[in-house]
Amino acid sequence: MTDAASRHQPVLLDECVDLLAPALTHDGAVVIDGTLGMGGHTEAILERCPTSRVVGIDRDPQAIALASERLQRFGSRFIAHHAEYDDMRGALAAAGASHADGVLLDLGVSSLQIDEADRGFSYAQDAPLDMRMNRNDPVTAAHLLRDADVPELTRILHVYGEERYARRIAESIVARRDSEPIVTSAQLVDLVRACIPAATRTAGGNPAKRTFQALRIAVNRELDILEAAIPAAIEATAVGGRVVVMSYHSLEDRIVKTDFAAGVTSSAPPGLPIIPEEDQPYLKLLTRGAHKASAEEAESNPRSKPVRLRAVERTRPTPPSKRRRQS
Repeated sequence: MTDAASRHQPVLLDECVDLLAPALTHDGAVVIDGTLGMGGHTEAILERCPTSRVVGIDRDPQAIALASERLQRFGSRFIAHHAEYDDMRGALAAAGASHADGVLLDLGVSSLQIDEADRGFSYAQDAPLDMRMNRNDPVTAAHLLRDADVPELTRILHVYGEERYARRIAESIVARRDSEPIVTSAQLVDLVRACIPAATRTAGGNPAKRTFQALRIAVNRELDILEAAIPAAIEATAVGGRVVVMSYHSLEDRIVKTDFAAGVTSSAPPGLPIIPEEDQPYLKLLTRGAHKASAEEAESNPRSKPVRLRAVERTRPTPPSKRRRQS
């Protein structure tokens, strides 16, 4: 097994640690790395914030095994938690803590999953259409292509992939599967390419990119989990603590931006001379807009090109009327 450090180059590593570090100066500070992956961000936090502990969440047992081997030198300062990344309560319980001082979310598919050909995440390699981040989950991409009807496939491709030709691709999938099950990435790439006009195919990279993104999001319920994870991360964070999130496509970034905006904006009607306590903001923006990777990083690590980083600081408890129910 190749070690984790050699297989992954963390995105915006210094920026993430720099944003979290001011909240991690006291003994026993707790960070939740909600998307542990191969442990690159966690390793940097543990190295640069020597009094901190990190709970690393991942739904992929292989990722936890690789990261745990990488981080074993930190002993009890690292705790692995096998779960989906909205399970902030479970992560805190694993650390024996009531609140975190920092939360980091690096969204999307990990390098481990892209690089393992048999996982079926990549349109560039022929493999079974699996796409499950947690292989214990029951539904694969092949199952979805086998069972979903045209309206459902159209919705998935249009909403999650922002695919212009969603209906045409969905109809082609349903027509094809009657005679030939679509079970490999090469089959799906060929089908999508045939559905997209030649003039459109000449630009924008592989024409199947949006379809693969959409199926991956659907199989792993990524946006549903993210919609629960952002408020859960905010509620898990102590006053003075920080939440840092990296998104890789507009659907993710929109959810993050909306939840952060709700926390940094007063909900009182305009013009009130005194803003009631429950209408005061409970978050402070640490980034203006979304930070992107530098040209140098984008060149050395192509997977950083689409990243959008947003960060906030918790300034006060969330008023009861603003809290979203946590599962």
